[in-house]
Amino acid sequence: MRLATLLAFLRPALPLILGLSLGCSLSLLRVSWIQSDGEDTCMDTGVNNGLFAGKMQQDTVPGGRSSQNDEDFKPRIVPYYRDPNKPYKKVLRTRYIQTELGFHERLFVAVLTSKATMNTLAVAVNKTVAHHFPHLLYFTGLRSAKVPHGMALVSHGDERPVWLMYETMRYIHQHFGGDYDWFYVMQDDTYAQAEQIKALVTHLSINQDVYLGRAEEFIGGDEQARYCHGGFGYLVSRSLLLKLHQHLDSCRNEILSVRPDEWLGRCIIDFLGISCISQHQGQHYRSYELAKNADLEKEEGEDFQVALTVHPVSEGTLMYRLHKHFSRIQLDRAYQEIQQLQMQIRNLTSLTPAREGGLTWPIGINAPFVPKSRFEVISWDYFTEQHLFSCPDGSPKCELAGASKADVSDIIEAALQHLNSRYQPQLRFYKQQLLNGYRRFDPTRGMEYMLDLLLEAVTQKGHSHVLAKRVSLVRPLSKVEIIPMPYVTEATRVQLVLPLTVQEVDFVSNFLDTFAMNTLDTHDNALLTLLFIYQPYDAQRVSQLDVFAGVKAMVGELEKRYAEVKIPWISVKTEVPSQVKLMDIVSKKHPVDTLFFLASVWTEVNTEFLNRCRMNTISNWQVFFPMHFQEFNPVLMYHGEQASSSSTDFLRDGHFDRHAFAEACFYNSDYMAARTKLAADILDRDEVLESMEVFDVFLRYSGLHLFRAVEPGLVQKYMLRSCNPRLSEELYHRCVLSNLEGLSSRSHLAMALFEQEQANST
Repeated sequence: MRLATLLAFLRPALPLILGLSLGCSLSLLRVSWIQSDGEDTCMDTGVNNGLFAGKMQQDTVPGGRSSQNDEDFKPRIVPYYRDPNKPYKKVLRTRYIQTELGFHERLFVAVLTSKATMNTLAVAVNKTVAHHFPHLLYFTGLRSAKVPHGMALVSHGDERPVWLMYETMRYIHQHFGGDYDWFYVMQDDTYAQAEQIKALVTHLSINQDVYLGRAEEFIGGDEQARYCHGGFGYLVSRSLLLKLHQHLDSCRNEILSVRPDEWLGRCIIDFLGISCISQHQGQHYRSYELAKNADLEKEEGEDFQVALTVHPVSEGTLMYRLHKHFSRIQLDRAYQEIQQLQMQIRNLTSLTPAREGGLTWPIGINAPFVPKSRFEVISWDYFTEQHLFSCPDGSPKCELAGASKADVSDIIEAALQHLNSRYQPQLRFYKQQLLNGYRRFDPTRGMEYMLDLLLEAVTQKGHSHVLAKRVSLVRPLSKVEIIPMPYVTEATRVQLVLPLTVQEVDFVSNFLDTFAMNTLDTHDNALLTLLFIYQPYDAQRVSQLDVFAGVKAMVGELEKRYAEVKIPWISVKTEVPSQVKLMDIVSKKHPVDTLFFLASVWTEVNTEFLNRCRMNTISNWQVFFPMHFQEFNPVLMYHGEQASSSSTDFLRDGHFDRHAFAEACFYNSDYMAARTKLAADILDRDEVLESMEVFDVFLRYSGLHLFRAVEPGLVQKYMLRSCNPRLSEELYHRCVLSNLEGLSSRSHLAMALFEQEQANST
């Protein structure tokens, strides 16, 4: 009886008891297996060899060959060891971590051309792919008398095709072999989809011997051996190029061939045992052979649509047509991908907590910026088809021209196209007039527009009606790209040029003291040249009374204090101290490779800015025009009290003067080139120079990049500048605006006016 009662009581818990018993039994069995005498290879390897030293399964590549250089991909620690018998030598660290770690650029492109096709096919190649390939070089046997503009050309002096290939491969190895991972060689009668070639190399592993292109059989040769057809281009890896270089001379002497691509393929096969392949690591090199007199509109096959290269291209116009055709294909693919992504975003939004309310317009673009205070509100600029009502010079109304006019025309056309595509075939819209236009730049998403359009809507039956419609558009920010820039160093000598008028003599002592403390005491690689600007009356009395005698005495004291330093000066007599005329005098007295820093007497020179001047100024590429930080009038800011030295008040106590162009960094060679074009344009009309500054010369007569940026390293104390009325109206207006905006902030000006009114009322 008791047993039956006990079983009835335990019956509900019986499954739990059986589960616990089975689990404990399995646990005990597992412990016995782990503590067995068998070897645990993974555990032993981890203990003996340390972290990441376990056995790795050997990867294989197509063809059954094992991957090369597996050891290069294993992390390892190289211990530091210094031989005590050798003297200690300070390690020179590189400026960039990329250089120290041995990183390489991804792709170098070589284009083989000739004297006959240099100005036709090579120009067409340059216009279609040069802006996609940042590192592109043209190779030819003989060069024509006139090299096309914008093409970097290397001439080998011999038109023989095999010799050209030999010299090209040798030149690439000698000058670029240690800087790039992949080398792409093509002919000037080849059309290449640059973006697709770049995408191909990003999916291929480095440190492998790769010879990739359109594989062709040798005539009468081994069926297994292949060479890459030169007309369709081919890729050569860096490791293959390094191994091939030592055999190039032997190939030139031992291999006879008429075709340069066959010669190169035979050289690689005979000495390295590597044949051309058309696919590698799942990536296919697709090419298309274009028939003679082919009609591109009828080329709709899959092989043509997916081709990376097309050959042969007989003329430049055909190259441009191919580029237009493939650009349209890529554009259509991009629009399809955008629509698919927008559909996926819309579908996934229903699963989020915000539901449909979380969607932003346009779908996939960042939401508009939400200001946290009234000081962060982004204002809208009003415009019409003829005028802009937010002008750069501060005027209330200016004519719409240049890039702004093209921008307005483009968005109006885009709005009409979108409306017609949405309402066709029921309605067709025609623009009558732009009533109102608004635009603003949102740094989180791009340029936003609102347009009030007066439209004529025409139905299918021909009935028309005029209506006003508001449309909103967004020009989103595109993908951020790193612009390739030439390499510069901080070791360049800077030549300071200081123009000095009679009104500025009292401020020279502070400039010279700062220059001596920040450059001469620190042995910075900087020199100074003074430019004394005499009025005609002062120049006649210079023997009796020299207005710059005190400055010359201060210069003499500096030269005595620093025996190795010489500070030359140049005397100029003029009533109108034009910045361009003064630079003409200085430019002729210095070498063409001089880096000028055109300063003002209120500039406080320091090493920080001089280094930025060196780094931001690139010969034959870029000039630098910094915007200095101008301190406000201390009388209005502090009412006679001591100014705060807190760093948090730095930007509050002044502003960056965008109207001043007195400071500039540029190379003498760049200035001379721009000045030559200016001289040819003005035809010795010196009055034109009085209306221009050095900034205007570079802006109008050079193709260089003009880098205009705020410079916190240049800080100037407040001083009321004297504006010369003999200069042009524009330059005089700039000077007056600079003085007015440099008085104080709006809040302090309002307080000063309020206090003045209070004083007058009492």
